[in-house]
Amino acid sequence: MRVVDTSAWIEWLIASPAGGAVAALLPGRGQWLVPTLVQLELAKWLTQEAGEDKADQVIAFTETCVVAPLDTPIALAAADLCARRKLATADAVVYATARAFGADLLTCDRHFKGLPGVRLVPKAKN
Repeated sequence: MRVVDTSAWIEWLIASPAGGAVAALLPGRGQWLVPTLVQLELAKWLTQEAGEDKADQVIAFTETCVVAPLDTPIALAAADLCARRKLATADAVVYATARAFGADLLTCDRHFKGLPGVRLVPKAKN
């Protein structure tokens, strides 16, 4: 299974150069794990940047994948990651979700670099 972090989703959706690399690494639908926090971040970003219709379409797609809710064990693991790895709360929740399901994490965010199970696709520098 693979979690696609919000940063990777956005790069893919805007068809950036990094998004092209992300596209090649996207899992099959049955192997795509979507934390509910990623749904929240996507809905927020898409509504602001692409409109409510596009947000509805993408969230509908995520619901055809494996959706992982934030539960107590993931929340506690995320709290530990915040303390030990200095990850922001949202990033810690996404990473803890991936680890809880034995999934890897596809991301474009550098602060995940070096963590086990992370596939980092760097964004192009401007």
